[in-house]
Amino acid sequence: MKKLMLSLSFFLFLAIGIFVSCKQSDSKKDKESIIKGKVDLLVDETVKPLLEDQIAVFESEYDAQITLQAKSEKELMQKFLKDTSGIAILTRPLSANETKFFEQMKIKPKTTKFATDAIALISNKKDLDTLIAMKDVVAFLKGDLKTKIKGLVFDNPNSSTVRYFTALAGVKEVPKEGVYSFKSNEEVVKFVAENDGIIGVIGVNWLLQPTASIKDYLTNINVLSVQGLNKNSYFAPTQNNLAEGTYPLARDLFIINCQGYSGLGMGFASFLAGDIGQRIILKSGMLPKDIPGRKILIKSRLK
Repeated sequence: MKKLMLSLSFFLFLAIGIFVSCKQSDSKKDKESIIKGKVDLLVDETVKPLLEDQIAVFESEYDAQITLQAKSEKELMQKFLKDTSGIAILTRPLSANETKFFEQMKIKPKTTKFATDAIALISNKKDLDTLIAMKDVVAFLKGDLKTKIKGLVFDNPNSSTVRYFTALAGVKEVPKEGVYSFKSNEEVVKFVAENDGIIGVIGVNWLLQPTASIKDYLTNINVLSVQGLNKNSYFAPTQNNLAEGTYPLARDLFIINCQGYSGLGMGFASFLAGDIGQRIILKSGMLPKDIPGRKILIKSRLK
């Protein structure tokens, strides 16, 4: 009889625990809607300035609080796969293995493309050559030190820019000689501005919307025009060249929503892809997915 009572007590305790857990989950959903509540947003560090602007406008319009967590791509994905009910901004869609992981967790990720970004290559003002060919960059990454490139500087060894360039060069990792990594895009700008002969690899968003700490350094750098593989012409990372598809180091931006319910993830994704979000991207100098229209009002002359 005593064993029976203990078993019943255990199952009653377990049932109460499950009930309380479900109530807490339901409570979170009740407190959050597509335009209300609190949520964390994981952001690829290379596009942090753009998302700071988007969040500021979104929060000014709605009763929402979005906490931005900027990380390198690898660090971001580690956290995203651990906290599977989150929201993330990536410079690529989820891989097949990542998608499969979420599906095994009974989560269907919702992916929304909202902009096209560019990876910029920068050099010191003392370096007069403002042109660079991707064939030389690829050769350098494959270990050929006879190119005119003396060194490459990345923002972070785990960043999306490193992943992009290693995939482009067809190598598993960057060479140990002549390649340097820091912890942020800001450090790349400062290092290149103070050292000639080095090529910096940076998200163009940091040049278009610089922070106060690097604004003065921009006067000491060149933004290079890039010749694509098997191409003859050089193109700068401008909005027009992104629109025409001529800049060779372009990449799309995505918001990945794994909340699984109608929360702020859905609302913010709609905002980014909507008219206001697209206008913020257009104003930033990057390329929005959909170019916002312009209304022209024609007024008759007053007599």
